[in-house]
Amino acid sequence: MASPESSAIRKFLKENMNAQKPGQTIEEVRRAFEEFSSMIPVAPDIKVAKVTVEGIPAEWVSAPNADSHMVLLYLHGGAYIMGSCSTHRDLAAKLSRASAAKVLVIDYRLAPEHPYPAALEDAVTAYRWLVSSGHSPEQIAVGGDSAGGGLTLSLLLSLREAGDALPSAAVLLSPWTDLEGTGDSLETRADADPRIRPMETRNTPALYLGDLDRRDPVVSPIYADLTGLPPMLVHVGDDEILLDDSVRLVERAREAGVDVSFMIYDEMWHVFHQFDMPEAAEAIAEIGGFVQKRIGARAKR
Repeated sequence: MASPESSAIRKFLKENMNAQKPGQTIEEVRRAFEEFSSMIPVAPDIKVAKVTVEGIPAEWVSAPNADSHMVLLYLHGGAYIMGSCSTHRDLAAKLSRASAAKVLVIDYRLAPEHPYPAALEDAVTAYRWLVSSGHSPEQIAVGGDSAGGGLTLSLLLSLREAGDALPSAAVLLSPWTDLEGTGDSLETRADADPRIRPMETRNTPALYLGDLDRRDPVVSPIYADLTGLPPMLVHVGDDEILLDDSVRLVERAREAGVDVSFMIYDEMWHVFHQFDMPEAAEAIAEIGGFVQKRIGARAKR
C-alpha cells in the first residue's frame, strides 16, 4: 500500500502535469524543471563543489561519510533536452550518503542545440577524466535516471567498443532504453503515471536524434548486444509508462550474461526516487548497498 506521503505527491504531480500547457517552448520547459527542483532543498551537511571537466560544467556532491576513493558518475535525466546539476543535486546528495561515495554530476550538452552524439561525447569525456585523474575503473560506478539511464548504457557500450576498462557497476533508475517507443506500457500505464506522458515521450527523440534511426543500439540499448557490461541495478515503478523499457532491458541483459538486480516498485511512477517519501528512501538505501558492495571493498585496497 502506498504511503500517505506518496499519495500526496502523486496528487500534486497530477495537478501539476494537468496545469502544463501544450506548446511550451524548450526554454519554458527547462525553466519549469529548474523551478520545480528548487523546491527540494539539499541537506545542509552536503558539500557541493563546482568543477570543470574538460570544459564541461560539473559538480562534486559529497555527504560527510563519502569515501574519496569511491565515485559515482551520475548522468541526469530530462529527455536529453533539459535537466542540470541543480535539478539533480538533492538526488545526488542522497545517493552519496547512502553509498558513501562521492557523486560527480555533469551538465552534459542538451538537444536540440547540441543533438546526438554531444551528450554521449560528454559522458565519455567525464568518465575518462575520472580515470586519468587517478580513479581506477574498479572504484567507479556509473548511473542515471530516465534519459540519463539510457545515456549510462550508451556510455558503457561506447567504452566497451573503444576498448576502455569498464566501471565496476551501473545504476539505472527508470531508464529510457527504447527511443522508438514500442513498449506496451506507454499505453497500459498512460493513466497511472502522473509524471510523464506518451505523446511527449514519442515526440522528444527527434530533437535529440535528428534523422538517426531510433532503433540504433547506441541510443536504444534494448536493441544492443549487452555482453560484457558490468553488474547493473535497475529500478522502475509499476505505474510508469517506461516500465517496459526496463523489463525488456533486463531480459536482454540477462540473456547476454550480465549480472542484473531488478526491482519493480508497486504504485510508483517515473523516477520516484527524487521525492521525499518512504518508498524513495527504501529504494535509495538499496542503491547505496549495491554501490558499496560493488566498489566499496575495491576502493579500500
